Amino acid sequence: MEILVKTALGLEEVCASRILELDPSAEVIARPGGYAGLVCVKSCREPEALASAISSEVLEAEHVYRVLETAMATISDIAEKALRAIGGRISSGETFAVRTVRRGRHGFTSLDVNVAVGAAIQRELGAPVDLDEPDKVVRIEIVGDEAYVSVYEGALEWSKMGPGKTEAHPFFRRISVVQMPYLGPPKSCREMGSRIGRAAQSFEVGELVIAPSEPVEAGALAEFIQGVLEGRESRLKVQERTYARRPSQVEVLVQDLYQLVRARRGEPIVVFEPEGVELHRAAERLLELYRSARRINFLFGSREGIPKGVYRAADLVVDLAPAITLPTELAAPTALLAVYTALKMMSRGESLQEGGPGEA
Repeated sequence: MEILVKTALGLEEVCASRILELDPSAEVIARPGGYAGLVCVKSCREPEALASAISSEVLEAEHVYRVLETAMATISDIAEKALRAIGGRISSGETFAVRTVRRGRHGFTSLDVNVAVGAAIQRELGAPVDLDEPDKVVRIEIVGDEAYVSVYEGALEWSKMGPGKTEAHPFFRRISVVQMPYLGPPKSCREMGSRIGRAAQSFEVGELVIAPSEPVEAGALAEFIQGVLEGRESRLKVQERTYARRPSQVEVLVQDLYQLVRARRGEPIVVFEPEGVELHRAAERLLELYRSARRINFLFGSREGIPKGVYRAADLVVDLAPAITLPTELAAPTALLAVYTALKMMSRGESLQEGGPGEA
């Protein structure tokens, strides 16, 4: 085995064909052993050059691994071949990580392989392990009864939380999203509520307040609220299943809009409506407001906008996209993303929490 390629499911044959265009003499197998998402190059004229060409020219190839050693699918043989593979490729002063993916049935886990190979490398080189930002990665791809070993630069790995990134969710915990309800046909109310509930939970905002500004028909409001709760629960389940941390469930409240504004007069209130100033002109003031309080209130209209009288009580009225009317379900998520990005740029690497008494 010379090269192992991972591709999106269903694109194996396309990827294999593209590789053959680059090297017609290569022996290429799509879905080796029946395993979807894989293409292997068993032989070719110039493995290094072909691996480089696949990486740069075959867009269907999501990961390209130059196989340095082939081992039997046993922990002892994998560890032995991994030590051969790292020869001259990892120094004692470099950090490393072992990543293993298994396909097929084995009497060990991927973690068992990581531990055994990592321990063998440490005994050999004394190199430290860094699972998050390693200088080098030792990749073990187990396919049935064979294991393929690759070594590459850690910088080549795509990471959701790479160097310099900070998690965004603490920023949104200070924000109260105040949303006027969407009222109309019951089915539409429920669907709109579901979309808004999902969006609020996606950002894990501090709270979502459903705030009618006048007496409304109870049935329509009930449908909207039920949709919000369903959307929140739907997104929360996904977060609980996929996040390494425990997500925060968004609290959902109902309060008259005018009473909410009166009750929160001492807190920053930002209205998002077309009559406001453009975001880039408001960014500096927004940063001041965000840093000044434990909670900042973002107000959003629905089929009817935020009442003009509320503008007078607001610290800012912001227009996100002049001459563009955003759909009700997009207003809050668009504002949250836009404000987060603008304030991150304004802060120039400093903590957004600086100067305020809120969460770190």
